[in-house]
Amino acid sequence: MKASKLTTIMIMNAHALDETDYSEEITDQTGATPCSGKSAGRPRAADKEARQLALLQTAGRLFLEKGYSNVSLEMIAREAHVAVRTIYVKFGGKLGLLKAVIGNGRAHFFEDMQSMETDKRPMQQVLSDFSLRFLELLSQPKSNQLYRMVVGESRTSPELAETFYEAGPKRTREELARYFDRPEIRAQLRSEFSSDVLAFHLLNCVLGDGMCSLLFPQDTGMPLEVRQARVKQGLELFLHGVQQRAM
Repeated sequence: MKASKLTTIMIMNAHALDETDYSEEITDQTGATPCSGKSAGRPRAADKEARQLALLQTAGRLFLEKGYSNVSLEMIAREAHVAVRTIYVKFGGKLGLLKAVIGNGRAHFFEDMQSMETDKRPMQQVLSDFSLRFLELLSQPKSNQLYRMVVGESRTSPELAETFYEAGPKRTREELARYFDRPEIRAQLRSEFSSDVLAFHLLNCVLGDGMCSLLFPQDTGMPLEVRQARVKQGLELFLHGVQQRAM
């Protein structure tokens, strides 16, 4: 039986089950589901969340250690103690799982930040808050590892680069563009620059020489005082070029 047909059958079979029953199915070290004479019952929401987080962490570690192309869903399922069909149904496959890994890592740095679409603070405060978190995220060793992995494998796995872009850089730029499109924010900025250009320019001003961080990665994230100085200088450069000039 061809692999694509087998995958389709696995997904169809999994969809026939109730998600609360299969989504957190635990396997032993061989990948088999342990048997018992009694149903364990449906897991609590907190348990399900913890198990999903453990799965994402395991997948992320394996991707970075071995490379995306060298990791199979069977390998991830075995180490995370879940069924392969669970990954298929919850994430759609390996690319969907990678997207969730990226999203989960990003959320760690932005989850307690107020939505930029409704934040009423002055523009410079909002952009400073965002930029500090953005720079912290990108200065993490794992972020650099992920980026280098994607670049290294993008030629043979173009779908990997597309998934990475959709889950990371594109999402960040779109969030910034929506903020710059807010009427009261747009009124403070020069009209000849589109929201997309503004988003791209801000990220570059804050990030600075990103090539050095990729070529010479650090073992730890950027210290807070260094990030604060970088953000202060980057925002001054950004706002000097794009803010409306007083008449």
